[in-house]
Amino acid sequence: MTYRWAYMDHWRVDTPRGPQTQYANRRLMDDFVKQIAAVGFEGLDMFDFQVYGLSGMFGSIGKYQEYLQDHGITKIVNLFRGIMYDPRVADAHVRATHDEIVESTRRMLGMWSDLQIENLIVMPASLYTSTAPVTDDKIAAAAECWTRVGEMSLTEFGVRTTGHHEFFCAIRTFEDIVRFYELTDPRYVSFFCDTAQHCIAGVDPVELYERLHDRVSGFHFKDTREQDTTGAYQHRPDAELMAPQTDRWFHEMGTEGGLVDFQRLVRAMDAHGYDGWVTVEHDKANIGGDYAESTALSMWYAKQVLGKVAS
Repeated sequence: MTYRWAYMDHWRVDTPRGPQTQYANRRLMDDFVKQIAAVGFEGLDMFDFQVYGLSGMFGSIGKYQEYLQDHGITKIVNLFRGIMYDPRVADAHVRATHDEIVESTRRMLGMWSDLQIENLIVMPASLYTSTAPVTDDKIAAAAECWTRVGEMSLTEFGVRTTGHHEFFCAIRTFEDIVRFYELTDPRYVSFFCDTAQHCIAGVDPVELYERLHDRVSGFHFKDTREQDTTGAYQHRPDAELMAPQTDRWFHEMGTEGGLVDFQRLVRAMDAHGYDGWVTVEHDKANIGGDYAESTALSMWYAKQVLGKVAS
């Protein structure tokens, strides 16, 4: 299969004013887009809240996509919903808040409706520490919530809703993830496989893909060198930054000591006929590293290693 590669827009560079993202000014945005296009990315995954800054920088989100196309990026593929879970207002395991989650998601998708977004990515439950104990009823409530959202997003905007399970998400074990998808309507809720997040949580992403391959709508390809052995998933507010065992969880594909078996995963994807976008991600790469370097190394691995595995 020939995959189309997208880039999840984590990016930060050192400047005389300190570390800055591409959203700080137009020059940094130009540098970012030219670099990812130069190494072969065709698509971009983004966080939904960036609509505000981009509208200020370009006039509208539609104008930003025109700018991307003029610089070699075909489209914005996936939108990551940065929902702030709060059991008083919006939390998927609290049924009384489902109306707010549906309506706020409808409002956000409306801001992006000029584009042809393929997936709305969501973490389908709050932090583990905010939800524990994780019960069958809480998983069922989350499934009800995202089935409602998924029906709305697909029927009103043509966008699939898909679940992305961080290692600190309440729904994080193999059994709980599978149970969640058993309880959702497959017409409206898909599965988005983040390779490193599952490895950190002690879940084999290839085994999980094999189990849920008919529900998969996309991938975040990134690696990790460590499984969580200290209960870091229970740290709040940010388990990715507060882990006692490591300062940096995520690395580019092909990193020495990486736990993700990407070649085995690509063979499984080929066997099941996956033919969609694949997104490269390596958030927090600037911790002891460099985003531009990690991005180039990832694309080298995608072309020179995975490209020879894919049929």
